[in-house]
Amino acid sequence: MATVDITVMGAGVFGLATAWVCVRRGARVRVVEWSHPGAGASGTPVGALSPHVPEQWNAKKAFQFDSLIAAHAFWAGVEAASGQGTGYARLGRYQPIGTEAALERAQARAAQAEDLWQGKARWSVVPAVDGGVFVPRSPTGMLVFDTLSARIAPRAACTALARAIVAEGGEVCCGAEGPQQGRVIWATGYPGLAMLSAELGAQVGNGVKGQAAILGHDAGPVPQIHADGVLIVPHADGTVAVGSTSERDFTDPFATDERLDDVIARARAVCPALARAPVIERWAGIRPRASSIAPMLGPWPGRAGHFVANGGFKIGIGLAPEVARIMADLVLDGHDEIPDTFRVEANL
Repeated sequence: MATVDITVMGAGVFGLATAWVCVRRGARVRVVEWSHPGAGASGTPVGALSPHVPEQWNAKKAFQFDSLIAAHAFWAGVEAASGQGTGYARLGRYQPIGTEAALERAQARAAQAEDLWQGKARWSVVPAVDGGVFVPRSPTGMLVFDTLSARIAPRAACTALARAIVAEGGEVCCGAEGPQQGRVIWATGYPGLAMLSAELGAQVGNGVKGQAAILGHDAGPVPQIHADGVLIVPHADGTVAVGSTSERDFTDPFATDERLDDVIARARAVCPALARAPVIERWAGIRPRASSIAPMLGPWPGRAGHFVANGGFKIGIGLAPEVARIMADLVLDGHDEIPDTFRVEANL
């Protein structure tokens, strides 16, 4: 590609998704990645795309809802262009209800979801016995079941995005440092937050370590589970991903330890179907967390023509379709719909 309109630094899910939307809109795009697609936090095996509770509505929850609704068409388009599956399936999520007070709250949220989720998804309270074999233990015998949650295979999704970009005429340059041409989008995860902090003279975010595991168990096309602080996500390849920890203090960012052992033990305890499932892989990585905890999007202060797409933290893959749309609108058309709480300046 002789000339480039957009250079995207970083081939995590924010960078690749934004590059994909820009390519589809006719831009000449080059993605520059030091390693391989999904090398950082986007390489997590978990892949839980799930919403916050439908109450105390705000811009972040509305943005997340829009992205989860858009996900089906977004990932279907990526699969069609790349010829590769992403593991996406909107199968819902179970959450156990521990007390009578929690049961009342869950029922109230079901009523709120009817309005806030615009009839596009349901939050309901169901008996645990109706969920089949792959359900969590529930002290009340009842579960929250929402139909908005979906799963995805993050590594496959990043590979599919990279292939889709190339299929549409873009470039994905791995093992490269540059060059940077045209407008530049920085989607470089927690190292990018450190670089931005140093340039702006303020701590705008940091990295939080997470550990996760893959278990060998074919649960079939069933809902994911969120219980006892653990995410349990059955995947189409006959595995189940469990995670994850949130560690501010750590020595080795890529080493797994007893904290992951605890996550696996809790997953087995809340979901008896996993009691004998072997551990196939243990994973650790660093997730980018902006100071505001919201995604960090928009112009890089003081750098004309440079933009930031970072801070996905725990929900970045679920936010990717809407992040890609809003960043493409800004960079290609100058149309700015970024919520105030998502801007770089909100973290200063």
